[in-house]
Amino acid sequence: MADDQAFDLEKIRELVALMDEHGLSEISLSQGDRSWKLRRGPTEGATVVSPVAASQAPPVEPDGGSGDQSTEPQLPTINAPTVGTFYSAASPEDPPFVKVGQAVTPESIVCIVEAMKVFNQIPAETSGTIVEVLVENGEAVEFGQPLFRIQPA
Repeated sequence: MADDQAFDLEKIRELVALMDEHGLSEISLSQGDRSWKLRRGPTEGATVVSPVAASQAPPVEPDGGSGDQSTEPQLPTINAPTVGTFYSAASPEDPPFVKVGQAVTPESIVCIVEAMKVFNQIPAETSGTIVEVLVENGEAVEFGQPLFRIQPA
């Protein structure tokens, strides 16, 4: 079907959905000189390895553990539960679900992640105050990627 597009974004989304459906934590694929590994778990999210991207750019963490915020060491994050597109509001005309400085409860919807034409409302799953929004509206996100930094209540 597709020579160059053996692992396109739509196929990755389908694989992530299948991983979720069957409770898998890791999938390894290879075809020719390409190899990809999708891994999900409580620590970091999906890892994609390709000969073209062999320099390996890990998920960006603004703190990077460098000690920039010595008064707030390693604040917890709200992470993407799936691969998809991050939306801060229900529609372009609506205000964002949350803003920096806003208090949230575990049931508070903080964003939407659209995956395979399904718009998933993402709850905070913890109480606290939003300290930082780590992604831009409309940005593609990976499984486990931090979306928000939160100060626990």
